[in-house]
Amino acid sequence: MPELPEVEALREFLGEHLAGRVVERVLPLAVSVLKTYDPPLTALEGQPAGPVARYGKFLALGIGGLHLVTHLARAGWLRWQDALPAAPPRPGKGPLALRLVLEGGGGFDLTEAGTQKRLAVYVVRDPLEVPGIARLGPDPLAEGFDRAAFAALLADERRQIKGVLRDQSVIAGIGNAYSDEILHAARVSPFKLASSFDEEQVTHLYEALGDTLRGAVERAHGLAAGQLKAEKKSGLRVHGRAGEACPVCGDTVRSVSFADSSLQYCPTCQTGGKPLADRRLSRLLK
Repeated sequence: MPELPEVEALREFLGEHLAGRVVERVLPLAVSVLKTYDPPLTALEGQPAGPVARYGKFLALGIGGLHLVTHLARAGWLRWQDALPAAPPRPGKGPLALRLVLEGGGGFDLTEAGTQKRLAVYVVRDPLEVPGIARLGPDPLAEGFDRAAFAALLADERRQIKGVLRDQSVIAGIGNAYSDEILHAARVSPFKLASSFDEEQVTHLYEALGDTLRGAVERAHGLAAGQLKAEKKSGLRVHGRAGEACPVCGDTVRSVSFADSSLQYCPTCQTGGKPLADRRLSRLLK
C-alpha cells in the first residue's frame, strides 16, 4: 500500500507533470472506482490542471475549480505515460480502473491488482467533502506536529501502539510498513500500550517517527512514479523481511500474522529478545 512518503512523491511528480496542462477526458474503467456522481467526471474535461495536494494517503488534483481525489488503497497505483494508446481501453479488462488523458498527449492510469477493489476516486468541490479526508488526524510532517501534540495523542490511548500509528483518524498517512519501521527505529514492541509510554519513550518514538518518514520522503524525492515501489521496498529494514537478519543487531526478523495483514519486528531490538506469539490475540510484551 502506498503510504505518506510514496503519496508525497506522487504529489510532487504530478505537480510537475500536470503544470500548464489541460484535461481532455477522464475515463472510468472499473465499476467500483467512482464514489461520487455530482459533479460528474465530464465537468473536468477542458479544464486546466492546477496544484496537487496530499491529505494523508489521499491525492487531490486541482482541475479547474474542482478536485479529482484518489485513494490508492492496498493494491492501487498510478502509472504515468508520456504517450497514451490512441484506442480507448475496454472497461472491465485487466487492472485498469481509471484513465486521465491530457490535451496534446500523455496522462496517467490508475490501476488496481487483485480481486479486492478498494481504489477510490471522487470528484468534489472541496477535498473535505471526501469522508476519509474529513476524518483524518494531523499530518506527522506538518510544522505544528511537535512532540507535545504527539504526546497528547498517546496520552489516553489504551490500544497497542502499532494500531494507534496506523489509525488515520489519529495520525494521517502511516500504514503497515512504516509503522513497523518506526517502531523498529524506536526499539518499541508493536504490542506496547500507547498510554504506557513514559516521557523519554514518547520523545524517542516521536523522533523515530519523524526521522523515518522524512528519510523515506527524501529517498523518494525526484523519482518517477514507476520507481517508487522499488525504492520503498529497498529502504525498509524490517517490514517484509521476515527471516532476514536485522540490520542493527543481526537477530532474525520475525513476523506476526493476522487475518488480512502481518507485522515484522526484531526481538532483540524491540521485545527484549522474546518472540511475539504468532496469533491474532497475542499477549502484550512490554
